[in-house]
Amino acid sequence: MSQNEEKSLAKNGEIELVGVTKRFDEVVAINDMTLKIPAGTYCCLIGPSGCGKTTILRMIAGHDSPTEGDVRIDGRSVVGLPPVKRGTAMMFQSYALFPHLSCVDNVAFSLKMRGMPKVERRKKAREMLNRVHMEQFADRMPAELSGGQQQRIALARSLVTDPHVLLLDEPLSALDEFLRVQMRGNLRQMQKELGITFLHVTHTQMEAIAVADLVVVMDHGNIDQAAPAREVYFRPRSTYVARFMGGQNVFSGQVVAVNGKVAEIEENAGGRFTVPVQETAVKEGESFSFAVRRDHVEVEKAADDTVLKTEETNAVLGTVGMTEYQGTWVKVTVEREGAESFVAYIPDERFFAKPVAEGDRVIARWSMEAMHPLVHEGDEDMSRLFGEDFNPGTV
Repeated sequence: MSQNEEKSLAKNGEIELVGVTKRFDEVVAINDMTLKIPAGTYCCLIGPSGCGKTTILRMIAGHDSPTEGDVRIDGRSVVGLPPVKRGTAMMFQSYALFPHLSCVDNVAFSLKMRGMPKVERRKKAREMLNRVHMEQFADRMPAELSGGQQQRIALARSLVTDPHVLLLDEPLSALDEFLRVQMRGNLRQMQKELGITFLHVTHTQMEAIAVADLVVVMDHGNIDQAAPAREVYFRPRSTYVARFMGGQNVFSGQVVAVNGKVAEIEENAGGRFTVPVQETAVKEGESFSFAVRRDHVEVEKAADDTVLKTEETNAVLGTVGMTEYQGTWVKVTVEREGAESFVAYIPDERFFAKPVAEGDRVIARWSMEAMHPLVHEGDEDMSRLFGEDFNPGTV
């Protein structure tokens, strides 16, 4: 294999958005977005309804064009090219199977449109059905299949043209929980086997965390954070990402003192906290936001007249509003007067050894290692908080 061929394969499926803006009349759906998704990456776009996820997918697929900016696949601009010439395939939320065609003919349909002879296209379609473990259903009609089976047929049809990029628009939303967990595992395994780029739109946080190499969190047509799944979940960039992704409690207050690499924060509700920061990160009197990992919190019962000691930090008092058993852990929601609810994830053994119930007065504590700073309004310089080596992702 020549060096040029090796270089071409190495770039197979790279996606790049450069200064992309998309307007629908006066509505800005995507706002000056720049993003690079390396070849062979499983990337999830996540955000609430209306944030622009599907619009991005449609512009990459060729079903919409950007108002401004460029869309590149494998280093070349694809703006203006029809979908069939982009090296992409799209799997729709509705599956869009032809009800009058058998499964094998559904999979082979795009090959038929490209002029491939019947025997050859049916052979290739059956090979793809075998890859998604649906070869025994090749001659059935879509109406004879379950939802999960229909999804596999739709996946096989998307992959039969050997695309560089597979675009998936909410591919698991129509499935029940058991099938959803099974199918997301199948998607991840298939992506690893094929080695192509998957771009998966979802609004489900745990779905994104489970499958993605790169998670892109969106808000109102902008990227708020793009980073590996673990970083987005445990080191969210902003208060928005922390709240949207879950797994964190968010606090805001004012800096009352800075002692080396520790800032002392006081919130309006009266809590006092010591948060690790860079030495020159913050100044007294500034607003400051930070997050506390829910799974690094301990909760214990407290007497009704309990008050926090003046010198005690990184602890809050409140009343249990709800407990939810989640199998390996229990979600404990603590209501605090004048502040957001506080949530702790307690391992089931520890919880049931010392249980708390709705209405109990409790105290929650955590260590400094469970905390990290967040961007607050008007502060976009993350290196100021985390240091010069901070990397927000591939944006």
